[in-house]
Amino acid sequence: MDLKQLAKETFDRIVNGLASADEPPIPGAPGPEPVSLDEPTEPREPLPPKRDQSAPATRTATGVETGAPVSARAQKETYLTTSSGVRLRDTDHSLKAGERGPTLLQDHHLREKITHFDHERIPERVVHARGAGAHGVFVGYGTADPVCRAAFLREGAETPTFVRFSTVLGSRGSADTVRDTRGFATKFYTDDGNFDLVGNNIPVFFIQDGIKFPDVIHAGKPHPDREIPQAQSAHDTFWDFVSLHTEAQHHTMWNMSDRGIPRSYRMMEGFGVHTFRVENAAGETSLVKFHWKPQLGVHSVTWEEAQLISGVDPDFHRRDLYDAIEAGAYPAWELGLQVFPDNPEQMFEGIDLLDPTKMVPEELAPVQPVGLMVLTANPTNFFAEVEQIAFHVGHLVPGIDATDDPLVQARLFSYVDTQLTRLGGPNFNQLPVNRPHTEVNDMLRDGFHQHAVHAGVAPYRPNSLDGGCPFHAGADVDGSFEHLAVRVAEGTKVRAQPASYDDHFSQARLFWLSMSGVEQEHIVRAYTFELGKCYEQVIKERQLQCLANIDPVLCEEVATGLGLPVPAPTIALVDPEPSPALSQVGEAWPPDGRTVGIVVDPDGDLSDVEDVRTAVLAAGMVPLVIAPHGGTVGEGITVQRTFATARSVEFDVLLVAGCPVPAPDALPLRDAKAGAADATELDPRVVLLIEECFRHAKVIGAWDDGGAALDAAGCSGGLGIVRGDDGAAVLAQVQEEMALHRVWDRFGGDPVSS
Repeated sequence: MDLKQLAKETFDRIVNGLASADEPPIPGAPGPEPVSLDEPTEPREPLPPKRDQSAPATRTATGVETGAPVSARAQKETYLTTSSGVRLRDTDHSLKAGERGPTLLQDHHLREKITHFDHERIPERVVHARGAGAHGVFVGYGTADPVCRAAFLREGAETPTFVRFSTVLGSRGSADTVRDTRGFATKFYTDDGNFDLVGNNIPVFFIQDGIKFPDVIHAGKPHPDREIPQAQSAHDTFWDFVSLHTEAQHHTMWNMSDRGIPRSYRMMEGFGVHTFRVENAAGETSLVKFHWKPQLGVHSVTWEEAQLISGVDPDFHRRDLYDAIEAGAYPAWELGLQVFPDNPEQMFEGIDLLDPTKMVPEELAPVQPVGLMVLTANPTNFFAEVEQIAFHVGHLVPGIDATDDPLVQARLFSYVDTQLTRLGGPNFNQLPVNRPHTEVNDMLRDGFHQHAVHAGVAPYRPNSLDGGCPFHAGADVDGSFEHLAVRVAEGTKVRAQPASYDDHFSQARLFWLSMSGVEQEHIVRAYTFELGKCYEQVIKERQLQCLANIDPVLCEEVATGLGLPVPAPTIALVDPEPSPALSQVGEAWPPDGRTVGIVVDPDGDLSDVEDVRTAVLAAGMVPLVIAPHGGTVGEGITVQRTFATARSVEFDVLLVAGCPVPAPDALPLRDAKAGAADATELDPRVVLLIEECFRHAKVIGAWDDGGAALDAAGCSGGLGIVRGDDGAAVLAQVQEEMALHRVWDRFGGDPVSS
């Protein structure tokens, strides 16, 4: 079976009919229709959702399909009403005793409006508070059949999904591009009930036992006395914990790598982290690990870009995801399984499969693709969908079960417990975004926010008053869940762990040795920056000892940056076989959804610009024209960014189609990016734009007078610089170069690898 061809056919099948016959819009329009200059006064029905939006399926609280469109839950009334449906003539003025008199307590509309506003917020998640989500479709390949009987994995089975991406440490108002682990949680609305795959973009975790989860999160969160720093690990409490609790070193190494600052949610791997037990139709069990492989490859931003983005656009990842879907560049991931024998030891090649701080290199157990997920629609209402979605690792379906991993065991309790506080009671699965796409008959009654209107008089079993309903589903009933049989270890009750959990450094060393030279350099910079933010010298020294037990070169480079002595390792270092699959560098990837900045000079030659812009759109990318001013230039070419509003971090590729002289607003007093503003040849903000794109290893193309702009910016040539006389030819070569995402070879050798 040609899985690449199968993935392409599956993707085409999912998106067929989604794309409009119209040209994809430049994303970002806040509404579905153009806005009038004057306030609308003629009554009309509410506007429909934008074409990129969807909503949870319209099922009842007990999972029954209503047949209504997904927009049926949106408010439809032309006129403003109270929450009980009474039309209102005025919502701008409270009821007073005379025009200048006190407000009257009898103003029931004021009380309702203010009371509802006062209670709009719910507690944010303790972790993963900052997130974004989207609707999608998963299609099974059928390749999982030999190991797993879960129906949603069967060939051609289509399952609606909702995915929530998130950072871990920051609050809801924190920035997207902080150095942190990212959540990758997927809810599959299967015909057998909901299956939640709740993972991260890193395949391992900080701790081996769930009882330590409060400790690692308390250590990573802002210091409790000052509530700083927000959404980052560059502080004393985090490094105090991980340098003492050395089982965290492997995950910390991943966080310090480029994986800690993804380019996009669309370019991020996902992992189930834990090992799960699966069963096939013959009753045979296997152990598996789940992987999400992005079709666009795994890419990151540089640390300087991450810091710039946090100030320029703290919503960068959220905006990128929603803009890509709106533009028709639908993100896609293949779901894959690493499969292991279900042996009594639950070990594979000397790796303990129940230890969540360990991974299995793909070279030892290849990831076998079992299906494709495409995100096809944005939320209609962020709060109702992204904020209220409730995941739970215990939402399992027939054929998939949890293992005795002590971290997942704690998560099986923690997720339900969390929702009780966040969502106000036990009926959170009745919220529209959480409702299963199969009928629910749970005999659970009452409680806060009960949406179902239960019939019958006997919510208990056994009963005769309700005719014995509901009945148990026997083994002969399809879709019935049963915990997979596994022998429980015999022994005394102990607070302990197996000896196989005691190796805290070998896999961190494997990760380090699997990185390319440039990735190792980025890791050195990350450790140096983060430890440099710590106040206590002894914490830096303790972490250096941990690095010495991972790799002497890594330790020496970081120690040099900190101005501290280099400790000797306290354990024997063994050189494992590197795992090339861990590196992000070296493969070519499609350009779907990449953002292309096009610098133009309104007074220059614009003849190629519209053709290049059209070609960029046709290639599935998003072109943004950058000019000295807004509006249009040339023959009606729309400007999306100005020199004042554009920054290099917004673009994956930069095309320079002219050499614009300094614009009237290129004044340091008006725009700090204008610098000294003594240039007469090229606007200094364009110089900065080119310099930053060059420094961040991005491909840059130029034609006509754009070549003079590159010369003026001091970036006239080198790897990843494409120059020519024809815009179309330059773009074609740029597309070839950008397949590698970055041009790291532009800067020659790397100190770490030399």
